[in-house]
Amino acid sequence: MGKEVKTNAMRILDKNKIEYELGIYECDEFKDGITIADKLGQPYEQSFKTLVTIGKSGSYYVFVIPIDQEIDMKKAAKAVGEKNIEMIHVKDINKVTGYIRGGCTPIGMKKLYKTVIHETVMNFDKVIISGGRIGAQIFIRPNDLIAVTKADVTDVIK
Repeated sequence: MGKEVKTNAMRILDKNKIEYELGIYECDEFKDGITIADKLGQPYEQSFKTLVTIGKSGSYYVFVIPIDQEIDMKKAAKAVGEKNIEMIHVKDINKVTGYIRGGCTPIGMKKLYKTVIHETVMNFDKVIISGGRIGAQIFIRPNDLIAVTKADVTDVIK
């Protein structure tokens, strides 16, 4: 067994001395969060996905919501002070974030974009987010996730 390859997210957490647990699972292609949660027996409401949007202004915004929920574009736009926002195209994920689809995490993107985490994050001692690559998860305390991403916490789902 070789040394675990650290992602940018893991390096940032280590540098900031933020405690987290790393979960590794077998997966070599994109699978949605619900499929992964089912495979690993994890609760949907505790597992969060990272969505990247672009506003009318041209600014990028990151939203972190439970995997079984849908973003409400009107609420999300209001949360970041935009008239409206839309999801970025899948082909642009790596260019904008430095991560790939299925491995996108709100921690350690190319830039620290305005981030909003859905308020249910506060219902848990730890939440599950992507570890920065396919097959890796980070288990982290909500307050640590909020602090490291400088996120706002509000309702942004349908």
